[in-house]
Amino acid sequence: MSFEYRAHERCACSSNLSHYVARADKSGAFVLRGTKRVYERPRPFRISHIALDLQLDHPGAQIEGSAELSIVRVDPRATELRLDAVEFDIDSVHVRATRKRGRASKNQPWRAAEIVYDGEQLHVRVGSELDAASLRVRYRAAPRRGMYFLSPDEAVPDRPEQIWTQCQDEDARHIFPCHDKPHVRQTMDVRISVRPGWFVLSNGQLSSGKRRQREGHFHYRMREPLPSYLFSVVAGKFAVLEDHLGDLPVTYYVPPGREQDGRRTFAKTPEMIRLFAQRTGMPYPWSKYAQIVVSDFIFGGMENTSATTMYAHILLDERAAIDVSSDGLIAHELAHQWFGDLVTCRDWSHGWLNEGFATFFEHVWREHDLGTDEYLHGLRGDLHAYLGEASSRYQRPVVCSDYEAPIDIFDRHLYEKGALTLHLLRSQLGDEIFWKGVGRYLTKHAGGVVETRDLQRALEEVSGDSLEQVFEQNLFRAGHPNLEVTVAHSSDMLAITVKQQGGGSSGPFCVDLDFDVAVTDGPVERYTRRVDSRRHTFSFAGKRPRFVVVDPDLRVLGRVRTRAPADMLRSQLAEAPTARGRVLAAEALGKRSDPATIRALGDAISRSRQFWGVRAAACSALGRIRSSAAFERLARAARVKHPKVRRAAVVALGQFKTPAAAALLGRAARSDASVLVAAAACRALGSTRQPAALEVLSELIDRPSWADALRSGALTGLARLGDKEAIAILSDNTKYGVPNRGRRTAIAGLPKLSHDRETRELLEELLRDEDPHVRVSVAEALGELGDIKAGVALRVQLDRDLDARVRRRIREVLRDLGGADVRETRRLREEVEELRRKHGELQAELGRFEERLKAQEKPTRKRKTRRRKPKSTG
Repeated sequence: MSFEYRAHERCACSSNLSHYVARADKSGAFVLRGTKRVYERPRPFRISHIALDLQLDHPGAQIEGSAELSIVRVDPRATELRLDAVEFDIDSVHVRATRKRGRASKNQPWRAAEIVYDGEQLHVRVGSELDAASLRVRYRAAPRRGMYFLSPDEAVPDRPEQIWTQCQDEDARHIFPCHDKPHVRQTMDVRISVRPGWFVLSNGQLSSGKRRQREGHFHYRMREPLPSYLFSVVAGKFAVLEDHLGDLPVTYYVPPGREQDGRRTFAKTPEMIRLFAQRTGMPYPWSKYAQIVVSDFIFGGMENTSATTMYAHILLDERAAIDVSSDGLIAHELAHQWFGDLVTCRDWSHGWLNEGFATFFEHVWREHDLGTDEYLHGLRGDLHAYLGEASSRYQRPVVCSDYEAPIDIFDRHLYEKGALTLHLLRSQLGDEIFWKGVGRYLTKHAGGVVETRDLQRALEEVSGDSLEQVFEQNLFRAGHPNLEVTVAHSSDMLAITVKQQGGGSSGPFCVDLDFDVAVTDGPVERYTRRVDSRRHTFSFAGKRPRFVVVDPDLRVLGRVRTRAPADMLRSQLAEAPTARGRVLAAEALGKRSDPATIRALGDAISRSRQFWGVRAAACSALGRIRSSAAFERLARAARVKHPKVRRAAVVALGQFKTPAAAALLGRAARSDASVLVAAAACRALGSTRQPAALEVLSELIDRPSWADALRSGALTGLARLGDKEAIAILSDNTKYGVPNRGRRTAIAGLPKLSHDRETRELLEELLRDEDPHVRVSVAEALGELGDIKAGVALRVQLDRDLDARVRRRIREVLRDLGGADVRETRRLREEVEELRRKHGELQAELGRFEERLKAQEKPTRKRKTRRRKPKSTG
């Protein structure tokens, strides 16, 4: 497990806070019953420009709008323009010719258009004689998606008054008529009218004067074309922080009173822009870069062209900044200004070209800012996240057209596996050629739409390599390599045996597997061998090496399990030249419990100059060993200076079901300087199952903290504690008014404490909550509960829910909700946990016995016996 994975949600990706594990340790099908393959929609007319005039009624949560669209004929046979427009009250639709067959049509009058409107699409008849025309739609709407109107209420009195949009993936259609697909790009003029005294941010350049702005009228011009999902409007009251990179204005808009937190959070943005432009060879493509922080945002961030919207948790107070960085989220959304905004996926099946690149650039920034160890450690976290989804939820090709709604594929495959594939390409091609290819890809397709083969061809053009197999295996094929590697030495011969499991009907994967062999009294030597069948044995002549690091640069995008002699692993932990090599050794040593291994892991933790990820991995290994000696080492680790190492130590201490562990964790939960360490201590404290934990965790629930981390940690701890007294506490924290993350944690925890009818009915009632994140958590909790009676409420919500993320989760739960199957899985999990506990106790006792046995052994001197002469008998 990685102890420094993302603390933030991102654009559209399923939340990192999700608790539901469908079919634990058993992957289901991604394509659900009734799903039809999605193909790109025809474009008989090209929309070149949209001029919007929107009056926003905040109290009424309504829009009064006028949209003028400039259209150009593509298909000479077409007679109808089809626009997406959901739940509009259409006042009028007029059309005006701008060009007739080969000649301009100046000063043509507007004429009423012949239309058909079904509440979702507007069909406009366009005369076959027109090559180009303007279409004007006047309408009113009360959007239930796409645009959100915020106001305080009795339960949340501190919520600000705001209006903001969120159009990805296809919600612009709730705001204005458009062709709401990523393959259509148009320039825009946007006029917004709001109450006087408010500020409005939108895409492009602000052209209205100060007086007009004070009156509530804002005009933005976007002269470069953008797809409809990147349209943005944010309105409300904000503090303005100004920055720059050369002549480029870089601006941050934050809630009044949070200016210091805003400067702390966004300070590195100009350097990120400079780095990304340098790496890609493409200057920042827009005339400004703005980041605006809003309340109750439904994603972590959204890369609207030139004007990114961020959720409130991105702002860090002093305590959060000890152990949290927002740089990853900032880098992710910034990278989209090139990947997604400048160059846009042709359709959502190729969405990894947006999200995979943005995720990869998080690591590019970490490498630049913090070094190579952080780069590889972050990628390791991505690999674990992808493998978790692949083993517990489903496996699918990254490039995939089989979905009900585009948001279905915004998952760990699209983000994390996409980023890992880019890392693999970088490793294979080398930095110079890889970045040259990325620059070729951006330059060739700037302002246009792309598909996966466009990237492949760009990289092949600059490298001369054939990359078909890399793209086919990692992007167009489901699954991943699953390797078991055994390292052994005998008779001056090193043997490395690789077994490959899985692969399905497509057969084994083909990977180049690297080995770093530390020759005795010599340097570390790199060997690379092709693995393309079920079993390989690679032999190397020579003396027994000190250690062997398998896949040292993370070039296998799959699961690699390594078995090696304990002394080699201990040497690897102490001597491997990279942090990744030492982390791999620590992970493998967690399966052993001998005193020498515990000492080696403890020594790794105590090295203060050691990369923190190695120390954290050593803590995790000691937690799996669960011996008394391991506990002593972890108790010391819980007091070290580095917060991420302390966090790993307190998580590991949760494996010990003892009063001593509970006492240590209680102190950390109450007083650690890092909010994430304190929250982790709360979760671990519940895992100890000690009665004293109830009081500590109850005390911390309402203590204020960044992102409500303490509340979430304490509620998770109560769920793990298993004390029935906690049911009422968790139930109270599911209510509206409790901060979102705390509510979702309480909802997730209830099925772990109670399986009765009252719990099911409480969760069913929450299915109608206004917050889609809450509804997702409720659906997952009902799946965890395993009561087949919940199917009725889930099906009712499925029919009426507008949020595709919620619908997807409900469909998965309904698929898995077999009652006995879910309950049997829960029973087996509990039995496994009990067996692990007993195994840990036996390991601890065995360790103590071995120590006593060694202490009793004393060196003995061999006695010399004098041969006696036989007595004389004469």
